[in-house]
Amino acid sequence: MTSSSPSPQFSKLRLAVLLLAAGDGSRLGSYPKALLRKDGYTLLERFSNTIQHFDPVQCIAVTGFHAQAIESELLKINAAVTYPIKAIRNITPEKGQASSVRLGLESLIIDFDALLVMLSDQPEIGTKEIQALLEEFSKRKGDEEIILPMVNGQRGNPVLFSKKAVLDTLSTLGMVCRSFMDTHPENVRVMETNNQGFVLDVDTPEDIQKYQLSLSAVLKSQQ
Repeated sequence: MTSSSPSPQFSKLRLAVLLLAAGDGSRLGSYPKALLRKDGYTLLERFSNTIQHFDPVQCIAVTGFHAQAIESELLKINAAVTYPIKAIRNITPEKGQASSVRLGLESLIIDFDALLVMLSDQPEIGTKEIQALLEEFSKRKGDEEIILPMVNGQRGNPVLFSKKAVLDTLSTLGMVCRSFMDTHPENVRVMETNNQGFVLDVDTPEDIQKYQLSLSAVLKSQQ
């Protein structure tokens, strides 16, 4: 767990957060990856504790497969934090991650300056990584509206979007963040980094061992 605080220059930035937690975890035997444990905490709890440092104006977690188990964990987490996470359930998660992204974007109801879009299965993302994205956001020039971490040519996550980029994405029916970036590369500011945390995620049982994770005592929950 990280305990460092963001720099004062970021404290006035109105940050919204979107966590994607609707996947089936099929390669893990259909297990909710957000409920994997690291150092005694679920990844969902680690994520919640991390974003508390940034005083988010809104925080949404899109659930889908395993919605009941993840939303139950959220209830316990939210009881002990200042900035709770609101669950938005994707009733058609089989349509893929894009459907969850679009649902999350459409669920933003509070004004914000930047949106952090995060995955629920990245055990090495903490305060330091989010701070790096925010620092890069402050250096934007021209048409740059998106901060994309890049590790040795590999796209990373989380990704930071300005409010303008979010609104531009929503203005096109069916558009989501990835397709917007591909369509508008001039809006993307690449953050070159050697930090492997941006590209480390959990897909297989081998990854669980590799990143020293463990399974939570939860039953598989359907939508």
